[in-house]
Amino acid sequence: MKRVIVRQSSVHGKGVFAVRPLEAGERVLQYKGEIVSWRNAVRRHQREGIEGHTFLFGLSDGSVIDGSRGGNSARWLNHSCTPNCETVEDNGRIFIDTLRAIEPGEELFIEYFLVTDGPLDDGVRTQYVCRCASSVCRQSLLADAG
Repeated sequence: MKRVIVRQSSVHGKGVFAVRPLEAGERVLQYKGEIVSWRNAVRRHQREGIEGHTFLFGLSDGSVIDGSRGGNSARWLNHSCTPNCETVEDNGRIFIDTLRAIEPGEELFIEYFLVTDGPLDDGVRTQYVCRCASSVCRQSLLADAG
């Protein structure tokens, strides 16, 4: 039975929503896409991407999963400062596990922990503003919103 569906989100664009109850600690999705170097991912994003919006997921070995190429529904997960899911890296793959029980119709969220090169000026902060509306919202998708 299908566990999730992609549809419009009240937080931002598309989102991933539970179709059936999900248990705490359940592995829901694998983040899929083409594995490339950061250099190629950045070059491709500069050429084809939208500023402030990517489907890039960094791996601990320095490579990147580019969900815009061969990606699946996991690329539509939105950020929240109080996520109900977490990302787990296992043998060069990224999985999405629930942090708590999730009800049907509830949107799944992860924390992005985004990092950018260069100074965090007002323009960069505006590109990565958070819309999660959590009571403890950091107001930014960036790992270091400082």
